[in-house]
Amino acid sequence: MPWIYLAVCFAALIIIGLSFYAGRLLFLLKQQKERQNNVRNTRIYNISESVHVIAMAMEQQQCELSEGVIRIVNLLNALPIDPQPDFKNTYPHTHALFIAISGFATLDDRKKLSKKEKRKQDMAREQIESEFESNVLSELPSIKAYSAELMKG
Repeated sequence: MPWIYLAVCFAALIIIGLSFYAGRLLFLLKQQKERQNNVRNTRIYNISESVHVIAMAMEQQQCELSEGVIRIVNLLNALPIDPQPDFKNTYPHTHALFIAISGFATLDDRKKLSKKEKRKQDMAREQIESEFESNVLSELPSIKAYSAELMKG
């Protein structure tokens, strides 16, 4: 009889210990998810703020159209939102300009070009920008509104 009582007490202690350990793990998991959610929300806010500032600079002609479009498209695609919105169809002119200028040399590749080739690419890029300018500029208020909405949370 004392064996059974001792075994039941020992089993109860093990169950209590495992329950406490499981509860602790669940608490730590909840904290981890909250931290990840905070980091995600901060990233969304920062990206949205950058998109908003770039769109304003484009409207005020403080930023070249092609440079702004490259930055905005890449930032929108980097938003950690699930499911990812279809920015290609939401902002078709911005995306079309992005595709049209994506073949031009940038950064180190541009440095390797001759002056003549750089001028040639600049002229071609400016021609493309002028074709898309009014349509891209018409999408900027919508882009700003979307980024402002994301910044609100």
